[in-house]
Amino acid sequence: MAYQEELGAAAPDEEVEPYTIHVSGKYLDLTRQKLELTRLPRDMPEPRSNEWWEPKPTVEPLIDYWLEQFSWRVQEQEFNANVPQFRTSIKTAVSETPLRLHFIHSRSPHSDAIPLLLIPPFPFTNLALTHLVDLFTDPDDAAADQPFHLVTPSLPGLGFSDSLTNKTRMVSTVAEMFDVLMKRLGYKHYLVTNSGPAAVAPAQVDWRLANHLAVHYPDSCLGVHFLSPPFTPPTVRDSPVGWVRWKVASLLQSPILGYSQEDLDALRRTKTSNQAKAKASTPTPLGFGGGGAYEPNTLAYALCDSPLGLLLFILMVVRISGPREDLQPAEIIKITELTWLPGPEGTMRLWAHCASCEERYERRTTRNPRAAITVFLGDDEKVGGDAEEVDDGALPRRVPNAYVCPAWGNRGYDIVSSNRITGRPGLLAWERPGVIAAGARGLAKAILAVDARLGPSEESRTKLLEQVLVEGDQTAPAETSGITMQAAEDAAAKPQQEAYEATLGPAGQQPAGPARPDTSTKPIRIRPVTPQKPDGAEETQEESQECQHGDQESSGSSPDTVIAVQVGA
Repeated sequence: MAYQEELGAAAPDEEVEPYTIHVSGKYLDLTRQKLELTRLPRDMPEPRSNEWWEPKPTVEPLIDYWLEQFSWRVQEQEFNANVPQFRTSIKTAVSETPLRLHFIHSRSPHSDAIPLLLIPPFPFTNLALTHLVDLFTDPDDAAADQPFHLVTPSLPGLGFSDSLTNKTRMVSTVAEMFDVLMKRLGYKHYLVTNSGPAAVAPAQVDWRLANHLAVHYPDSCLGVHFLSPPFTPPTVRDSPVGWVRWKVASLLQSPILGYSQEDLDALRRTKTSNQAKAKASTPTPLGFGGGGAYEPNTLAYALCDSPLGLLLFILMVVRISGPREDLQPAEIIKITELTWLPGPEGTMRLWAHCASCEERYERRTTRNPRAAITVFLGDDEKVGGDAEEVDDGALPRRVPNAYVCPAWGNRGYDIVSSNRITGRPGLLAWERPGVIAAGARGLAKAILAVDARLGPSEESRTKLLEQVLVEGDQTAPAETSGITMQAAEDAAAKPQQEAYEATLGPAGQQPAGPARPDTSTKPIRIRPVTPQKPDGAEETQEESQECQHGDQESSGSSPDTVIAVQVGA
């Protein structure tokens, strides 16, 4: 990508190129065939136990919806027309070859916007969060609510990003890639936010990434926003002063020394509720032997050939998050397709590695990173009565609400902002996205007051094009929000539209027939729609097998653990 400012032109392997999704019609046909040939288990004999989730009432309507109403072609067109997608190759210190990272870059139309890196909740991809863009980039009251230039990458191995090798230190490598990405986009300084609570994230993947960025890239990552971080009470060994403060506040049950009455009430309520649940049922691990552990390639092989199996996996992840309401069928199938099309192997390996490997590094600075904390009081539960009142439809049971006092983070962070939110987090990015935005804005306000490096006066290398070449000699005006695009002279000389091809057959295979209209999804307007060509014009599209399904073979060098799954507990 030809940036012409102080850093000069980018090297060829550092170009940021617009990205277009195109899945082979042959692969879509194969997906339909597999769904049509689905074999469900026989019904359990009566009387049935409420210790186990009964998927059939949920799964059968979803299969019908997937076959009869959902159209990937329509969803694909909406992504390509409305979502500013890009890919760039990044070579890290431990990778032998560059890895292609897929990301969404939505620039705000407001002049005082600051850069924000939004980490998707694992195991969901960035394209599952397109509904959040306007909330961050173009708030209703920009004078009161800080706008952001939003960058949302897809984790390596998920969605349309390349997978890391099995021997790579996952968390540190992904964090390095994200930091390189932000700097490549011209953001020398930026903020980071999680979009899901750490308590329900498998292996706390997204929290560990945000934490690593804040701790090990303090010169560029100026602050981080955590959601229900896995903090623990201070001990006399690691923080004598903090331990004394905590003991005095908890002993007196008084809002003093950095603890609020909400903290004390939430801790007492959570402890009582979780004790009642522990008496009502004992968690039952699903796995081999007594450890409940999976070698990641086992799950990858089991799920990569079964769209139904992957749908069940997604449903399990959603249900244990404890949503207030079920997601709509269109949203569930979209999330499943975004994992099904590239294959689940990258997801499983990242999960396994993070669950089995503890990466330890020395800090690059002695100064604690600045952080904003959002915690959930969990006060919508009935104390002591919630555990026995869970019906069959609520299984697999949600993760218990473990309350964390913001003051517990003072050992390792400079807590500049904290929010205490009523209720449980649930599926935060879908049910209460405003909570994420409020936490990020609280962080931004606090840091802007003390650190001028984050101010909007910093020049980005990214240029806003007045005209973007879209088809041949046709042009369309660029949106005033300033989507990151290639420089005009390069775009005119060589259009950079890269096609994603997930296929089991020859490249360029087109769908057998027209896509069915899908009225259950609503386009999210982010950038201008590419004009249609005149009738009769020959359609051309550069296609490549860049993320071919099944092209990343499982390796014996992957970790031997480790995905422990609890069902019916």
